[in-house]
Amino acid sequence: MEKTLTYEDAYNELAQISREIETESVTVDVLAEKVKRASELITYCQAKLRATEKEVNKIIANMENGQK
Repeated sequence: MEKTLTYEDAYNELAQISREIETESVTVDVLAEKVKRASELITYCQAKLRATEKEVNKIIANMENGQK
Protein backbone atom coordinates (compact mmCIF):
# COMPACT_ATOMS: atom_id res chain seq x y z
CA MET A 1 0.00 0.00 0.00
CA GLU A 2 1.48 3.32 -1.09
CA LYS A 3 1.33 6.26 1.30
CA THR A 4 -0.22 9.47 -0.01
CA LEU A 5 2.29 12.28 -0.12
CA THR A 6 1.42 15.16 2.18
CA TYR A 7 2.68 18.72 1.92
CA GLU A 8 4.67 18.23 5.13
CA ASP A 9 6.29 15.03 3.84
CA ALA A 10 7.20 16.71 0.56
CA TYR A 11 8.58 19.78 2.34
CA ASN A 12 10.65 17.66 4.72
CA GLU A 13 12.06 15.56 1.88
CA LEU A 14 12.88 18.72 -0.04
CA ALA A 15 14.66 20.16 3.01
CA GLN A 16 16.66 16.94 3.38
CA ILE A 17 17.73 17.03 -0.27
CA SER A 18 18.70 20.67 0.12
CA ARG A 19 20.85 19.87 3.18
CA GLU A 20 22.52 16.98 1.36
CA ILE A 21 23.39 19.19 -1.61
CA GLU A 22 24.55 22.12 0.56
CA THR A 23 26.85 19.90 2.63
CA GLU A 24 28.09 18.17 -0.51
CA SER A 25 27.11 14.77 0.87
CA VAL A 26 25.53 13.86 -2.47
CA THR A 27 27.79 12.09 -4.90
CA VAL A 28 28.02 13.25 -8.47
CA ASP A 29 26.43 9.97 -9.50
CA VAL A 30 23.15 10.76 -7.73
CA LEU A 31 23.16 14.56 -7.94
CA ALA A 32 20.96 14.73 -11.07
CA GLU A 33 18.51 12.28 -9.49
CA LYS A 34 18.28 14.42 -6.32
CA VAL A 35 17.80 17.63 -8.33
CA LYS A 36 15.06 15.97 -10.40
CA ARG A 37 13.29 14.78 -7.24
CA ALA A 38 13.62 18.26 -5.72
CA SER A 39 12.02 19.74 -8.83
CA GLU A 40 9.10 17.29 -8.56
CA LEU A 41 8.64 18.12 -4.87
CA ILE A 42 8.71 21.88 -5.54
CA THR A 43 6.06 21.48 -8.23
CA TYR A 44 3.92 19.39 -5.87
CA CYS A 45 4.26 21.89 -3.01
CA GLN A 46 3.43 24.85 -5.26
CA ALA A 47 0.31 23.10 -6.57
CA LYS A 48 -0.77 22.17 -3.05
CA LEU A 49 -0.32 25.75 -1.85
CA ARG A 50 -2.27 27.15 -4.81
CA ALA A 51 -5.12 24.70 -4.25
CA THR A 52 -5.22 25.50 -0.55
CA GLU A 53 -5.20 29.25 -1.22
CA LYS A 54 -8.06 28.84 -3.69
CA GLU A 55 -10.09 26.80 -1.21
CA VAL A 56 -9.48 29.25 1.65
CA ASN A 57 -10.47 32.19 -0.56
CA LYS A 58 -13.64 30.34 -1.55
CA ILE A 59 -14.51 29.69 2.11
CA ILE A 60 -13.88 33.33 3.02
CA ALA A 61 -16.01 34.54 0.11
CA ASN A 62 -18.85 32.22 1.19
CA MET A 63 -18.60 33.52 4.75
CA GLU A 64 -18.68 37.13 3.55
CA ASN A 65 -21.67 36.48 1.30
CA GLY A 66 -23.51 34.84 4.18
CA GLN A 67 -22.99 37.87 6.41
CA LYS A 68 -24.44 40.38 3.94
